Amino acid sequence: MVGSKKSNTPSTTPAIVSEHIPSPETFNDGLPLPKIIVFDLDYTLWPFWVDTHVTPPLKAKDNNTKSVDRWGESFTFYPDVPSILLSAKSTSPPITLATASRTSATDIATTLLKQLHLPPFFENASSSKAAEKRAYDIFDYMQVFPGDKKTHFGKIQKASGVGYDEMLFFDDERRNKNVETLGVVYWEVPSGVTRAEVDRGVREWRRRKGREQKEN
Repeated sequence: MVGSKKSNTPSTTPAIVSEHIPSPETFNDGLPLPKIIVFDLDYTLWPFWVDTHVTPPLKAKDNNTKSVDRWGESFTFYPDVPSILLSAKSTSPPITLATASRTSATDIATTLLKQLHLPPFFENASSSKAAEKRAYDIFDYMQVFPGDKKTHFGKIQKASGVGYDEMLFFDDERRNKNVETLGVVYWEVPSGVTRAEVDRGVREWRRRKGREQKEN
C-alpha cells in the first residue's frame, strides 16, 4: 500500500512552469477552485491498466517521456496530463494533488510515476534550464491499494485536514461515484483526463457547492 508520501502539509513549492503552460481555463478565470484535486490512475491519467498491461522491469526512454516494459511496450500519460498537473501547481494558492487508485500493482504504478517526467512548458523550452519534474513528486498525497475508494479518501482527508466538500475527483469508473456520499464531487472521464474534462469537472464542483462567483 502506498500512503501519504510526504508530511501532512501539502507542498506549496512554486511551479516550475510559467504563464506559458497550456492550462485548463478554470485555473485562470479568478473563480474558486477545489483545494484538492484527486485523480485515479488507470484509464484516467494513463490509457492502460498497470496490473494487466505492464510487465516489469521498466526502463525510462526518450528523456523520461515514456517507460518501456520487458516486452518493449511503451507506456505514458494521456497527452494533456503533464500540463494539467503542472498548471495545478501554478495557481495561487497551488492546488493540492492526490491519487486514489485501487490497483494491486502498487510497485509498478509507483515506478511509472517516478520514471515519467513532466517537461517544463516554456515558449522556448530548449533554451530554458528549468529542470523536469518527476510525476511522482508533484502529488502531495498518494493512496494506491485495492478497495473501496471511500477508504482512499478517508486517508487523504485525515492526512490533509481538508474537508471533503473541497475535493474534486476524476475517475473513469462509475462505481467510484460512491465517494460522493462523503461530500466529494466526482467527475467521470470515460476517455481519460483532458483540459476540457478538468474544466467541466471544476465547473460542476462550483455549481454543486454554490461557488460560481468570485470570492474575496
